[in-house]
Amino acid sequence: MQKLTRRLLLSAALAAGISSPSLAAEKLKVVASFSILGDFVSRVGGDMIDLKTIVGPDSDTHVYEPTPDDAKAFAAANLVVVNGLGFEGWLDRLVSASGYKGTTAVASDGITPDVMAAGDEAGETDPHAWQNAANAIVYAINIAKALCAADAANCASYDANAKSYGAELAVLDADVKSAVARIPQERRTIIASHDAFGYFARAYGITVLAPEGISTDSEASAKDVAMLISQIREKMASALFVENISDPRLAEQIARETGLTIGGELFSDALSAADGPAATYVAMMRHNIGLLAKAMAGA
Repeated sequence: MQKLTRRLLLSAALAAGISSPSLAAEKLKVVASFSILGDFVSRVGGDMIDLKTIVGPDSDTHVYEPTPDDAKAFAAANLVVVNGLGFEGWLDRLVSASGYKGTTAVASDGITPDVMAAGDEAGETDPHAWQNAANAIVYAINIAKALCAADAANCASYDANAKSYGAELAVLDADVKSAVARIPQERRTIIASHDAFGYFARAYGITVLAPEGISTDSEASAKDVAMLISQIREKMASALFVENISDPRLAEQIARETGLTIGGELFSDALSAADGPAATYVAMMRHNIGLLAKAMAGA
């Protein structure tokens, strides 16, 4: 009887130890540079990772200034995921300040970057590759590879998540193409606040004009605005849009001078808050094409 009691007590102790959170496998600590990329990482990593996103919803990565808390997050990370293509201009400073020595995965690896062809930014790389949903599939694959390299035990789950998400993104890509195909060619010109929609424009067959360049840290000059207004009148733009990360006053000025209607708020470099219309990448793209299609159709 005593032996049986000891065995039962031992079994109970082992069971308690196995279920103890302190003995559970610690989640992989991952840092993503900005909200759209954070959504990609979250979809692929699922509940197997502990994710920290540096630049949050409705915030501008181009002009972001890292904080001491960001440096702490980098220092504690097992993996850092960035967009690359020159998007995170503050990245090297943050790596240096944090002392981070781990792996930095570039989610845009393998994507052929667009290069600005004219103007003050001619020859510069356009970093907004996620604006083409087909490129987002590449992002998901690259993120899965990076997570697998950092956490081989959960690799099968990361790969499965990336495959499932990739299928969802392929449907999104087809839906955006279908929406644009219904718009007459002569109405496929719109105005955005800054030049963040180049990949979108080339992938889906529309023209996007913008008073500001690929980075929001460069203000449009009076000459730039005058030139844009001439282009608007020449190309008969359908609508003008503000962006969630940009000051709307310049767009409002252009609207007054051209008679264009502001067609709503597009999401370019950041998601909305969780209760907004663009809380995920897929929701963002569907929100944007919904507004664009409505304006271009003259609805």
